Amino acid sequence: MSGHSKWSTIKRKKGAADAKRGKIFTKLIREIATAAGLGGGDPDANPRLRLAVEKARGANMPKDNIERAIKKGTGDDEGGSFEEAVYEGYGPGGTAIYVEALTDNKNRTVGEIRHVLTKHGGNLGASGCVAYLFEKKGLLSFDREGIDADALLEAALDAGADDVVDSDETIDVVTEAGTFEAVKKSLEDDGFASEVADICMEPSTTVHLEGKQAEKMLAVADALEDLDDVQNVYANFDITEEEMARLA
Repeated sequence: MSGHSKWSTIKRKKGAADAKRGKIFTKLIREIATAAGLGGGDPDANPRLRLAVEKARGANMPKDNIERAIKKGTGDDEGGSFEEAVYEGYGPGGTAIYVEALTDNKNRTVGEIRHVLTKHGGNLGASGCVAYLFEKKGLLSFDREGIDADALLEAALDAGADDVVDSDETIDVVTEAGTFEAVKKSLEDDGFASEVADICMEPSTTVHLEGKQAEKMLAVADALEDLDDVQNVYANFDITEEEMARLA
């Protein structure tokens, strides 16, 4: 896919550190509650909730926490509700940044995001300023080690995937958002279990960053993801495998 970004791979490497910071459960609980509130509390009948629950289980969230989050979303348990919000802006090197948030106070959230971007030399833009550079896609990421890449490629394309991107450490299967569930199930039936499975915003074009600009962009992303209200950060940048290894 033209413009495929390695940001998904970087995010995956950062996952363990994010979990240690204690942020991941907070974000997962918000997503589960929101998904349950929007589409009901039955994961079998609610694809967004099913995906959120799978992520929570993958992060070793206790079953009781998952159930409480679902009840909170459906109104069976006390607690405030969260509203979905998108914020757009620019980072180092002219990188486009697209932020998805779940918040109970938009004024607080926009203030925190603006502060982070400004502090790191970026700026918050108007709604729609960079959204056109991204497209909603399904992403299934597989550990490169010990996998038959040719067999995965064949299975993915047979299942209806858009593209398969092979790198040194991962193989990423990219799908349309609407076919994500079907492709994921087909690959699982064929014995291919992904390390990462998500609906994400994929950039149509990318900006190549290196050196200080790459470091600054990763610092921006880290700071944004440290905010409790922020669920996902997408940016249309790309860096080399060597640069990723140096900055990891």
